[in-house]
Amino acid sequence: MGPALEAAGIRCLRGYDAANIAPDIELVVIGNAIRKENPEALRAVESGVKRTSMSGALREMFLTGRRPLVVAGTHGKTTTSAMCAWVLEVAKLEPGYFIGGLPKNFPSGAAIGSTKRKIVGASAKPAPFVVEGDEYDAVYWHKQPKFFDYVGVGADDVVIVTSVEHDHIDIYPSREVYEAQFVELMKRMPSGGLVACDARDAAARAIVEKHVECNKAFYALEGDDTGDVTPTWLGAMVAFDTSSGAQPFDLYAGGSYCGRFALKVPGAHNVRNAVGAIAAACEGFGVHVEDARKALVTFEGVRRRQDLIGRPNDVALYDDFAHHPTAVDETLRALRAKHPRGTLWAVFEPRSATACRNLHQHAYESAFRAADRVIFAPLGRTNVPEAERLDVAAIARAIGEGAEAADSVDAIVARLVRETKPGDVVALLSNGSFGGIHARLMRELEARA
Repeated sequence: MGPALEAAGIRCLRGYDAANIAPDIELVVIGNAIRKENPEALRAVESGVKRTSMSGALREMFLTGRRPLVVAGTHGKTTTSAMCAWVLEVAKLEPGYFIGGLPKNFPSGAAIGSTKRKIVGASAKPAPFVVEGDEYDAVYWHKQPKFFDYVGVGADDVVIVTSVEHDHIDIYPSREVYEAQFVELMKRMPSGGLVACDARDAAARAIVEKHVECNKAFYALEGDDTGDVTPTWLGAMVAFDTSSGAQPFDLYAGGSYCGRFALKVPGAHNVRNAVGAIAAACEGFGVHVEDARKALVTFEGVRRRQDLIGRPNDVALYDDFAHHPTAVDETLRALRAKHPRGTLWAVFEPRSATACRNLHQHAYESAFRAADRVIFAPLGRTNVPEAERLDVAAIARAIGEGAEAADSVDAIVARLVRETKPGDVVALLSNGSFGGIHARLMRELEARA
């Protein structure tokens, strides 16, 4: 994000220094990675300057007076948020947005949008504002999920719940504690609001069924187990079109056929994200289905989400943020569908607080089944107690032939440069910088004879 901020004209200071909190500063926005002992945080308290969290600033300055569309859930938040913003943009609703990534259809991950009221149905409504609803905590003095700040702003907020699967083990030690955050989010919804929920996800479905008192719109894909819920919005997968590079699907609303849609981004999970975005945009903001179709066929995706960064010597290199086993599985299956030929290499760096722990030790054993070759990098965190650490060597042994645990990024680069062939696909999976492996592979594969 540093280069993106600087490109937007924002002055970025390297390191932390109490002197940066000058006497004329009007407001200090403190991120959740900052501890109370941080010198700038301490100076802000000492000087009495107004402080807030990022989510608090977003609510006060941008969401108030708007209609929030909050995308919450364990998986798919960034892509679904970007889809929602693009659908509303194509529908000429001039949305504001704040997305935890860089959508390729927009110049940046955030925009103010219009503050004028928009006609929805027969009435004028505040303009929409799409925000990725992160369940991680807001700031050190307000240890609650950021998405609590995004709802209850108006009388008719819209929320999408993509999934609820235990994550962020560093602050939510059990599944029950994690799910309780989503229960509370649902209880904070205004009576005139709308919750669009993926009916396939049993935990999300149960929470929405039990705790939502406003309007509900369930969505799913054909063949999903949706319990006792009949989805209003249903997507039916069509085989990936390798000639056009498109992911087609058919859409049904209330049992009626709405036509064939297409995405440039592959995979069932992206079709699921798209159907959720359609449900929220059409039911919540009065968008016509045809506008949604036009938007989605031109949706370019988000950086670091199945992001093709190059084809050095005809080896396709993808950068992807996937780190949870479910996301890894969905991403690799989508890439396998897009590239049915050639060896699919999955190169995984466990880096998040959850991924570095053994919470999903056994789930990872099946998450890489779509790949032909799997390489595990060393854990990206060294502060995890040994008894809690993910054992990547054990996962590699459980996967068997074609899987290995490397001892360094250098070793991974050497292996890929030596063994990949033209037509192969390499998926680099990490929610961090992965030791600069992306640029190194581009350079060294290109230079390979």
